[in-house]
Amino acid sequence: MTRHLVDIASLSAVQLREILNFSIEAPKAALSGKGVALIFEKPSNRTRHSMEMAVVQLGGHPVYTRGEEIGLDMRESVEDVTRIMAGYHAVIAARVFRHSFIERMVAVSDVPIINMLSDASHPLQALADVITMEELVGSVSGLTVAWIGDYNNVARSLTEAVCLLGGTMSLGCPSAYDADDDELARLASLGGSVRQCASPQEAIAGADVVHTDTWISMGQEKESAMRRKIFSKYCVNASLMALAAPNAKFMHCMPAHRGEEVSADVFDGPNSVVIQQGHHRLTAARGALKWVMEKS
Repeated sequence: MTRHLVDIASLSAVQLREILNFSIEAPKAALSGKGVALIFEKPSNRTRHSMEMAVVQLGGHPVYTRGEEIGLDMRESVEDVTRIMAGYHAVIAARVFRHSFIERMVAVSDVPIINMLSDASHPLQALADVITMEELVGSVSGLTVAWIGDYNNVARSLTEAVCLLGGTMSLGCPSAYDADDDELARLASLGGSVRQCASPQEAIAGADVVHTDTWISMGQEKESAMRRKIFSKYCVNASLMALAAPNAKFMHCMPAHRGEEVSADVFDGPNSVVIQQGHHRLTAARGALKWVMEKS
């Protein structure tokens, strides 16, 4: 049976733990002599480097392809691209604007599909976040994790992972940029605990780990002025971090904008673990690749 990594919620808690265990194991030649297609509709720094190096460390050959070289649903259909690439490669990994593209790839592929990012989900980032938290703070099942800012794809995947692993997720997001009631119910069904707070101060109170992300993601540039105004009270600064648990860790998936979603003294401060978090993107990529290859 072909394994895919579409989003965190598509995994069971056991499967999520399997990927995490694969991640922290020493590299093995799971991809020896095999190719991995890396499709990037959206450019990336961490995702490209971590995935390419993960493939190499597992003995495979990564092939980086820009979105304009393929033209998904413009030059060729998603399905045609997927079927052709499945004949060349052992794994297809894609970073796309629309989550539906990932789902359509899965529907026609007989090789594993890995979601490197979509508008709905960022599972590789969530894996790196969990690896970092468990390495530095302890088991997620005993943690309270705060998210401050936009409830975006990164927040969704992180919240799914924390819930699946039995932790407590505390969301501090502006109205209309938060999780709606249906989303909160879906998250609650995964296990753990999730709460949505009326203010960033309430959300961060007592948290062991504090996460945030840029207010303006790729493709949202036209909303910049509006978003900066709406999110102006959601900057993770020293006074906000002071409400978290003593020695709480600060995390950010990067790229970061000092002075907007986080102050420079927090981002570059002694409790910031953003560099370790970024490095664990490679750890997570290895685990994801090994897991999809294990029984595929």
